[in-house]
Amino acid sequence: MDPAAERLALGLAELERRDLRRARRVVESPQGSRVRVNGRVLVNFSSNDYLGLASDPRLADAAQSAIEEYGVGAGASALVSGHLRIHERAEERFAWFCGLPRALLFGSGYLANLGILAALADRDAHIFSDSLNHACLIDGARLSRAQVTVYPHADVDALAEGLAASKAPVRIVATDAVFSMDGDIAPVPQLLELCERHDAWLVIDDAHGVGVLGAGGRGTLEHFGVRSPRIVYMATLGKALGGYGAFVAGEARVVEWLMQRARTYIYSTALPPMAAAVAMRALELLDEDPSLLANLHRRIGELRSALVRGGFRGTHTQTAIQPAILGPAARAVEVSTRLAERGMLVPAIRPPTVPEGTSRLRISLCGAHRPEEIEALAQALHEHLAA
Repeated sequence: MDPAAERLALGLAELERRDLRRARRVVESPQGSRVRVNGRVLVNFSSNDYLGLASDPRLADAAQSAIEEYGVGAGASALVSGHLRIHERAEERFAWFCGLPRALLFGSGYLANLGILAALADRDAHIFSDSLNHACLIDGARLSRAQVTVYPHADVDALAEGLAASKAPVRIVATDAVFSMDGDIAPVPQLLELCERHDAWLVIDDAHGVGVLGAGGRGTLEHFGVRSPRIVYMATLGKALGGYGAFVAGEARVVEWLMQRARTYIYSTALPPMAAAVAMRALELLDEDPSLLANLHRRIGELRSALVRGGFRGTHTQTAIQPAILGPAARAVEVSTRLAERGMLVPAIRPPTVPEGTSRLRISLCGAHRPEEIEALAQALHEHLAA
């Protein structure tokens, strides 16, 4: 084996030794509250398909209609010839949905956050990033080459001190709205107050809040009732909304700047037209079918109640993400395997996705789960975590 390949082999062996080597699971069915893996049907507590829309025939119909009208691919980047009428309609619909003046479509949430931070910041800027932010915000901050301060998770006082001390001409606070591995919600009103006081942008990644939080599922801004020209708001289309892609919304001048300067927008082929159609139809369904959101929050309440009854002392969040922190990676893998043997797909999340020593089960709820499935999960957790 040549030296370069040997280094890779040693690295893989080290991941194996530390229970950190990952393997893909082949799913043989559409996404949903139940999936088929290796011929077995498992109750799916692993997906971000919070409203059960990923395999909804109404979204499939919207995709098929868009394919018939616009074809499969956009064919070019948006600034060349890939921006189709359906993309324009989708951006207008997203801006209206979240109550901000203008929106811009991106290929994914990862691309959107890279583009936002690299376009708004440069070497003279100062980015303040929550310590538990998603990798795309972390990488976007690095790509910008700005000064980066990582503040303790949701610590408003520490952030206030940092903003007050910063002399940078451009300051940006970047945060997940709902933290993807913990399910807790950022203190958005307090963060916004600090940004308005210190002349800073507030970049919010609402990937796990849109379609989940707020009376109409419009996300964290609706949940808290906040609006501001300081907000640059990103939400994905591939989680609760069931499809793929992302949009960024904010003041018209901010969005125009991103369209002109965000490299991940400029140099990427535009989103497939069917993805825009699917997202718009998902937004319509949120308005037309209140049971989608109601069922999800009913399942969240049922799991929280069942865990409390069982004496489980984990974090019980308001969102679709319910973590069970176990500590060692091997322990998380062991319990996840036992749950799979009982017909439940609950993933073990390990470093580097979460900090060392905080490996966990990440329970993701869907409105299409049945009450008896929630109860069975709570019982299984009680048995295996007490063992």
